[in-house]
Formats: sequence, C-alpha cells, structure tokens
Amino acid sequence: MNEHPIFKTSQLEFADAEPCNPTANPTMGEIISARFSRRGFLKGSLAVSAIAATVSPLALMQAQEARAEEGGSAFSFTEIEAGVDETHHVAEGYDADILLRWGDAVLPNAPEFDPANQTAEAQAMQFGYNNDYVGFIPLDGSSTHGLLVVNHEYTNPHLMFPGLVTLAEGEMTLEPLGKEQVDVEMMAHGGTIVEIEKVDGKWRVVPDGQYNRRITAMTEMEITGPAAGHDRLKTTADPAGTKVLGTLNDCAGGVTPWGTYVMAEENFHGYFGGELPADHKEAANYERYGVPEGSYEWANFHDRFDVSKEPNEPNRFGYIVEVDPMDPTSVPKKRTALGRFKHEGAESIVNNDGRVVFYLGDDERFDYVYKFVTTGTYNPDDRAANMDLLDDGTLYVAKFAEDGSMEWMPLVHGEGPLTAENGFESQADISIETRRAADLLGATKMDRPEDIQPNGTNGKVYVMLTNNTRRTAEQVDMANPRAENAFGHIIEIAETDGNFAATTGTWEVLLQCGDPSVAEVGATFSTDTTVNGWFGMPDNCAVDSEGRLWVSTDGNSPSATGRTDGLWAVDTEGAARATSKLFFRVPVGAEMCGPVFTPDSETLFLAVQHPADGGDDWEGFGRVSYYEDLSTRWPDFDENLPVRPSVVVVTKQGGGKIAV
Repeated sequence: MNEHPIFKTSQLEFADAEPCNPTANPTMGEIISARFSRRGFLKGSLAVSAIAATVSPLALMQAQEARAEEGGSAFSFTEIEAGVDETHHVAEGYDADILLRWGDAVLPNAPEFDPANQTAEAQAMQFGYNNDYVGFIPLDGSSTHGLLVVNHEYTNPHLMFPGLVTLAEGEMTLEPLGKEQVDVEMMAHGGTIVEIEKVDGKWRVVPDGQYNRRITAMTEMEITGPAAGHDRLKTTADPAGTKVLGTLNDCAGGVTPWGTYVMAEENFHGYFGGELPADHKEAANYERYGVPEGSYEWANFHDRFDVSKEPNEPNRFGYIVEVDPMDPTSVPKKRTALGRFKHEGAESIVNNDGRVVFYLGDDERFDYVYKFVTTGTYNPDDRAANMDLLDDGTLYVAKFAEDGSMEWMPLVHGEGPLTAENGFESQADISIETRRAADLLGATKMDRPEDIQPNGTNGKVYVMLTNNTRRTAEQVDMANPRAENAFGHIIEIAETDGNFAATTGTWEVLLQCGDPSVAEVGATFSTDTTVNGWFGMPDNCAVDSEGRLWVSTDGNSPSATGRTDGLWAVDTEGAARATSKLFFRVPVGAEMCGPVFTPDSETLFLAVQHPADGGDDWEGFGRVSYYEDLSTRWPDFDENLPVRPSVVVVTKQGGGKIAV
C-alpha cells in the first residue's frame, strides 16, 4: 500500500504548494509595506499594538466615540460564539436548514443514495460532492422560487468511500482507487442546477424540476473565444480544438446579469499525471501552472489526463465556463477570452455605460488579480442578445502602487511585450498563457486572490486574499508585521470616478486578518470586534441588497485559530468600518462556502464543504478522520451514513431580511 496522493486536509494544500511564479514582480506585501511606511503610519510605541498598525491611538479613540454616537454596526443580530464542535451554528432567531446533501436526487429516476455501493451512473443523477459556489437565479422575478446553481469543486476519497484507509501509528494510507471509484469522482465534480421553492416558510427542492441538471467531468462543452480551434487545444478526441469533455475543480463562480451561470475552473493542474519531455513546446507553459501535479488517479484509467499521451489536454482547462440554466439541453461554453489560470470566482456588475465587468482572482500565492470588460453592452430587454458577450472584450491585470493608486493593464496581443518576439503569436496565446502574459506586464504578486466582489451600492470592489505562508522574514516590517502571512487580508478598490471599466483606481487595506489580541499578528479589526468576531483566511464573499459585506473563510481550525470556518458580517462604511461579527459557523473539518442571498435578502444560502476533513487537532476527537471513523457525521448524524457536504438555507424566524 502506498500513501494515496490525494489525501489532503483541504484544497489549501494545492495552494500551499511551491509557488509557480518565477518573476521578480513586486509582491502585494512589499507594496503595502512601502505604502504605509511612506505615509508614516507606524511610529515608535505603535509597534506594540496590532490595531495600531494602520491607525493612530487618537484615531482609535475618535472612532470609538463616533461609533457610540452613530449606533455602531449596520448588522443587527446577536453574535454567536466561535469554537469547534460536530455541528453547525447560526445566530439566535434564525433557522439553518439542510436543503441539499451529497447524494440527494437531482434528476428524475435518480436512485436512493447508497454510499456503500456507489456507481458513476447513480452519482451523475445525484447532488455532487464538495459544494462550493452557490448562486440563486429567480424565476419570474421571485425571491421564493428560482434555480439554485452549485459548483462541486473536488472530492475527498477517504471520506467518500469505505474500505480505503489503513492506519499505522496514527498515519493514514489509502489503497489506490479503482476505475469505478475514479468514475464516481468524475461524476461528483462539476455542478448542479436545481429548481427550488419556498412553501409555508420553508425551502424545498422541486421534485423532478424541469430545469434540474447535473454537469460533470464528462459533460460535452464548447470552446469559444480567441483560443477556440487553436493548434494548442487540439487532441486525438478533438482534432478541431473546439470541444472538450467536462469541467474540473470549479471553485467560486457567478451569475451574469442575463441569468447564466458561470463556473470558475481553479486547481485543474492536480488532475493530470504522466511526464512531458523537458524540451516539449508546452513544458514551460505547464511549469507555470504546476502541471502535471498528479494528485488524482484519473490518468491511470483515462488517457486524456496523461500528458505523455495527450500533451494538449491541460490547455483545455483553467477557464470560465458559462451555462444557460434555462435550457437543460444547452452546451456549456468555455469562454477563453477571460483567460486561463486558477480561477476563483467571476462576479460581475453592469457598468454605467452598459458594458459588463467581471472580476477574477488567480488563487495561488504570488499570482494576480484580473478583470474582464465586455466590448458589447448588456441589453436587459433581449436575453438572447447577451448570450455571447463573454467572447469579446478586454482582459486586464492589476498593478498596485505604493501611493495607493492602481492600474489595470490590458492583456492585448501586440501591445507592449505581448508580441511574437515573446512567444505570443496571437490573442489565443495570451488566452492560453495568461499568467506569463501578466508576468511580462509586471503585475503585482498577490497573497492568493480568491473571491472578488463589486459593490454597486458604494462603488467599491472587495478582494479576498486568503494567505501567503511563503512570505519571507526579509519582507517583514512595521506595516506588514508578519513573516508567513497565515491569516490573509482584504483589499478595497475604488475605481476612478465610480467607473468599473476604468483603467485606474485607488486601493486601501480594509482588514488585515487574524487574532487582534496577539500584537505580532498585526490584525486591524476595529476595537469593537469581539473575541468571536475576528477571523483568518478570507475566501468567498457576498454583498447583500443593503450593500453590506459578508465574508466566508477557508482554513480556520483548532490548531490555526481555535475556531472553525464560518460566515462573518463585516462593516465597510462609517465609524463601524472594519467591525466584524460571527453569524454562522461550520462543523469540525469543514470550509464555509457560498454565500448568496435572494434578491429580497430574506434567504441566505451557504455551502458546507468537506466536513470531517480534520479533527486530529480538536480535543473532542484527537485522531485522523476517515469514512469508518469520522470526526462528525454531519448533517444526518446517522451511523449508517458518511459525512455529507451540503447546502444550508438560512431564514429569519418569523420572516424578514437577514441581519436587519
């Protein structure tokens, strides 16, 4: 028995691999350091206070007085206690009900979930594994009837399948997966579209809903945009380079203004095995993306995932995938104009001139923040006219300056270094090697850019930067006071003149995350933030109809922060700015994903991903967790059922808007 290569505590281990960015472009930490040092924010005794890392004691005193006068936080709920246990918790006065579990029926005639006898055929009709992004698309403008769209990011075989694990001296090894188990994994990836409705105050799945659909790693998709048909995308199965089977590792995503569902392919590199000759024309390209990483065993049974047999196949993943949820027979489209990288999210906003702007993060340490601006304009009266907007537009990458300004640099063939002399023969090459193009432009190296959310209420853009444990001691200074940035931060962008399509803007650090009681951490939550209110590792986020920011996390644990992941309400305006309150927390080992609100803000959908993937560092369990011996059996708590990633629906008891 060999140690199974995919045994991971979470998807964090993909991101914690050796960074792939070889450039000397400045990091965001260096820029934050230079900016705040230049502005003289850190003097003398301020060094002993984590909060004082970016504001003076006088400012803190004035802010406290102002909060007392102005009523404090914009969020009205009683904060829950941070901690770790087997189940989920929500603020008092709210219900948090399980809506969909891994294995629940999605399509007509789906068999009953049988975890001991799983088949690929059954999984293709059932709700997939590790639900990440959740979106809500109203039907007929309703906030009580609509389509739920959900990404299924990756799989944990040690939690999914019985009989794989062997323990020796506390160490876990896994038997290699067989073909049937690999095929189940492939069907558990992708996404789910399911019709839901609210009946008598409670949400339910509409049985055999006409829109219900499963998208998997075997669903046929069309490749569109600049890279479609390019030689670098052609394979034995697809000599035209215009069709591909499936989508992989869909993390966050988005819903477009015209009601399509966009899936963001993130850590696609882990699915490829085999070896590529060092002198192969794609060798440098794949090195920049970490291909092949070989975490999954799919290449053992499917030649397209073996780069020695199909060297172009990895170039067909790492894109934004657009799906029309109103037509279950429609072919999803990989929109190559939005670039190829480890996409985290694709949140959008209609600009004041009618163009649509998408914000995109590349979730790896020392990689970049992007946005895409459509050439065409959104037509609210003609849905069909919007269906190919994502094939024509300009992709930009961000460069942050020390003085608080920023520039969006276009990734356009023929401009600057993006020419044939540097290996870019056309826009197709930029779409395929987006990271290298951004390298040449001198983009700012970030600390794992994840979800990026534009806020139409205040005109700001919020960038979640989860962490960067690769930061060296040489980068530590008074304004960025931590080697190995374990807790991440949030940046707030203001586009010039409120124009989301602008090529310039300004930026501020909204929050440096972590425990503010530990001075060395350098957290900058407001002094009104309680011991339960601070968090680390911001990941996904949402802005509700009131224009308020909600942040979910990935990486909090007993050993990292003494708490599980959860959903925090974060004030961004007025005297309460940078105040955070804990609203919901997940069971042990889980990651908090989603979140999304219905348009009326009376329902909140959350995704609880990989529960029980951990517990050895929790005193309530204290050993490795696997199928037969789980740290929690959430959400069923049935000894005959394994732990099941699930979507949770939160409503206020008696009705009304969340946190109002």
